[in-house]
Amino acid sequence: MRKLLIPIQGDYVAPRFDLAVELLIVRFSDDGQEEPRTIIMERPSEEALCQMIVEEQVTDLVCGGIDEVHYNFLLWKKVDVIDGVIGGWCRALEKAVCGDLKAGEILLNGEGALAL
Repeated sequence: MRKLLIPIQGDYVAPRFDLAVELLIVRFSDDGQEEPRTIIMERPSEEALCQMIVEEQVTDLVCGGIDEVHYNFLLWKKVDVIDGVIGGWCRALEKAVCGDLKAGEILLNGEGALAL
């Protein structure tokens, strides 16, 4: 069983890890996934978010921009970080659960994706 966290802003992956206050968490395995749950933080804080990731035993993080210090901390804590993702969180979640999401990916077309 794996646990994925995506900082979100509306229908999109939050552009910056350090400013995110809305978090989507979902548990998944080869057998499927549970219903995602949303957590609203009182205020943006990279340190509080990193602490929550460790306490919640998150195994995977999908995010937009993230500071190198926090990126390295999460890697040290054995969290798989896919950063630089731009687009809708629904599509990012779908691709992450399938193992198809890559760092720096721009998600176009589909629900919650960027329309150009």
